[in-house]
Amino acid sequence: MSQTIAKAYEPARVETKWYRWWQEKGYFQAHADSEKPHYSIVLPPPNVTGKLHLGHALNITLQDIIIRWKRMHGFDVLWLPGTDHAGIATQNVVERQLAKQGKRRVDLGREKFEKTVWEWKDTAEKNILDQARRLGCSWDWSRKRFTLDEGLARAVREVFVRLHRDGLIYQGEYLVNWCPRCTTAISDLEVEYAPRKGQLWHIRYPIQGKEDSVVVATTRPETMLGDTAVAVHPEDERFTHLQGRSVLLPLMDRVIPVITDTFVEREFGTGVVKVTPGHDPNDFEAGRRHGLLLLKVIGEDGKMTEAAGAYAGMDRFEARRKVVSDLQEQGFLMKIEDHSYNIGLCQRCETVVEPLVSKQWFVKVKPLAEAAIQAVEEQQTVFVPENYQRVYFEWMRNIHDWCISRQLWWGHRIPAWYCDDCGEVTVEQVEPSTCSNCQGESLKQDPDVLDTWFSSALWPFSTLGWPDQTRDLEVYYPTQTLVTASDIIFFWVARMMMMGLRFMKAVPFRTVHINGLIRDEHGKKMSKSRGNVIDPLQIMDEFGTDAMRFTLAVLAVPGTDVPFSISRMTGYRAFCNKIWNAVRFLLLNLGDEKVVSEQEMDQLRRQDQLDLGERWILSRLQTVVAETNENLEKFRFHEASNGLYHFFWHEVCDWFIELAKIGFAGQDLEKGRKTGRFTAYILENCLRLLHPFIPFITEELWQELPHSGDSLMVAPFPVARQEWIDRAAEEEMEGLQELVTAIRTTRSENNIDPRKKIPLQLLCKQEYRSFLRSQLLFIENLAQLKEVDFVSKLETGGHRVQGVSRMADFVLVLDQVIDIAADRQRLSRQIGRSTASLQQLQKKLQDSQFLKKAPQRVVDAARRRHQEAVEQVKKLQAKLDGLSQP
Repeated sequence: MSQTIAKAYEPARVETKWYRWWQEKGYFQAHADSEKPHYSIVLPPPNVTGKLHLGHALNITLQDIIIRWKRMHGFDVLWLPGTDHAGIATQNVVERQLAKQGKRRVDLGREKFEKTVWEWKDTAEKNILDQARRLGCSWDWSRKRFTLDEGLARAVREVFVRLHRDGLIYQGEYLVNWCPRCTTAISDLEVEYAPRKGQLWHIRYPIQGKEDSVVVATTRPETMLGDTAVAVHPEDERFTHLQGRSVLLPLMDRVIPVITDTFVEREFGTGVVKVTPGHDPNDFEAGRRHGLLLLKVIGEDGKMTEAAGAYAGMDRFEARRKVVSDLQEQGFLMKIEDHSYNIGLCQRCETVVEPLVSKQWFVKVKPLAEAAIQAVEEQQTVFVPENYQRVYFEWMRNIHDWCISRQLWWGHRIPAWYCDDCGEVTVEQVEPSTCSNCQGESLKQDPDVLDTWFSSALWPFSTLGWPDQTRDLEVYYPTQTLVTASDIIFFWVARMMMMGLRFMKAVPFRTVHINGLIRDEHGKKMSKSRGNVIDPLQIMDEFGTDAMRFTLAVLAVPGTDVPFSISRMTGYRAFCNKIWNAVRFLLLNLGDEKVVSEQEMDQLRRQDQLDLGERWILSRLQTVVAETNENLEKFRFHEASNGLYHFFWHEVCDWFIELAKIGFAGQDLEKGRKTGRFTAYILENCLRLLHPFIPFITEELWQELPHSGDSLMVAPFPVARQEWIDRAAEEEMEGLQELVTAIRTTRSENNIDPRKKIPLQLLCKQEYRSFLRSQLLFIENLAQLKEVDFVSKLETGGHRVQGVSRMADFVLVLDQVIDIAADRQRLSRQIGRSTASLQQLQKKLQDSQFLKKAPQRVVDAARRRHQEAVEQVKKLQAKLDGLSQP
């Protein structure tokens, strides 16, 4: 305990000191053999692509609040840290770095490129982990993991081999989403659709053996080079004459059949569609049903292939222009229409995605999804807010097989080897020495890597030591809680559910809390192009980590996006300063006192040794404690933080501390000591309530107060004592607050210096007379009164201002306070100005030309201002009339 606390809170000095101390003390570390109840939480591992953004800060803050709260409630808690290798994203970052040096990954070769990415990873990961420390994350650093570390790589291979053995991983040639920029297949979830204004080209296809033609409409004329049929709906009577016939493919002079298929939308275009199995998902399936030839006219590099004939080697968009030009020149282009549609873009680089047929590895997910759906239906896992359960079901019930192979160099290499002698594919956890079919020794590993989300899907159990049956796995799986954003429910949450149930026979987490996405103060997405990105490091440097954490908690309404603004930061920095000043005030008045125990407080209460203000704040504390625990239990971070803010600022500081000042200022030394000890008890409990939200400032102040234990971080979180709730004290205090507020308001309305002590007459309601007499000292001090007369009738003569409250009416005696002559002059000048303004408005509203020509909104505004001016003049005149001449 110290009476030399600094005048102002200095976050930079405090934060590093306490984080290092907490870590050295081992407070972050979980103990699987502890007899305490266990609690574990899944950290969404940040990608090693750079640094943490404000969305990470929100997600991490909410998790840390839960972890610190549970730890203070006596749980052995595990919050396991780690980072994600983020295959395609990280490889893109490093490739851009190489491009600045005029190099490509192929120039380095795979081994050297991988080494370069590992070097990037080490640097980026260090930055990320340092930022996490700045945020106050109470991670168990002894258990840090990385999705490409040796243990997790072993788990990934084990899962791949088992799923392959069970027939749930297979290889095949299918149409996939292909990014020509990233030169890899990507999943449906990695494709983002954006609205585009384009065109619809109507192309004539001559019917073979007839002088007639059919017209098809397409948004992608370059793909017609790969057409192997045209299709009509079997029930479309307009085209029954085409059934069984063939057409000539323009520009390619290739005869292709007319097929009938129900996938054709009769209302789209002309009702006749081109069929390009190699470049359209629907066409691919139709081609399989009808046994059509599959031609690949666009390659992995986005350029036209040899199958495109004269257009080979052209970029796909260049080919489009050339095809349209040639169609027009040769008389096959009938018309062009404007057409709006959605175009698929690569989530990572925004390149237009190309549907291509490619040999890839897939997970057959439907059997896995069925178990994951059932688990949520049975509430083994619940979503908060509940509406996200519907989003989860919608996707899971319409799920497609998952393409898991990526044509990248950074990631988990697929554990499959091809035999040069017989072509057999051998899938094993470790590299085989011979072919499983012919025992040949000429084997080559598949060059592709697994989708990043494959290893991420195993995170809840692979990080705990699986496939080994470790003590950590036994104790901490399933985890209790996952806090994440809505945009990765499909990418990550659903896949963790499927993999957890498959390999652990249990859900990976009991509760999924969905927080919103960070937006700017106008609700717009933050992006570098908009210039509205806010760097959390800069915020922490300027305002302190605690202010940022508290701001994020207050704004974190479940399931809604978070509008973040710097102005809110200013307010919550002021809140931190308010806490600092309140504790500093106490320390300057406390003396050498010891900690007040719960037993001692209960004894004071039972022996009726607490005054009204103390009974009231002790009662209110119990309610706030109960509400805080309930709100955190239900993940209502915004309500918990808002409740604590209003309690500490508007009840503890605005009222209780002001009452405490009276106890400290009196001549009764014993009462002053009791006031100090009681105030210390209240503030120490407030610091414990606030610690999960603002850990640094609360630890610093708690160490200065009388306390029991080594650290606030492991001190017990308050638990409400219902028997300490005093409704009578709360009602009496509410009446007292109403009276004091009414007096303060009346003073303010009459421009009385708030520091000036003035006399008051008090006409009490009979039932409150004795109570208000007992609280006279409080009323005088809180309302800045010189003397209070309890009267049976209020005097109205002289310089008096009357006010009312629930418990009493009152009159402020202003004879020695107000300069009547000066006030009359001031009010007369105001009335003159207001009257002149009123006359101008009256003149305008009497002008028929103004009423006739001005827009209605302008006329309405003038009438509104006129009415306000009338009221203003009335109020000013009433005040002037109330001031009698001296």
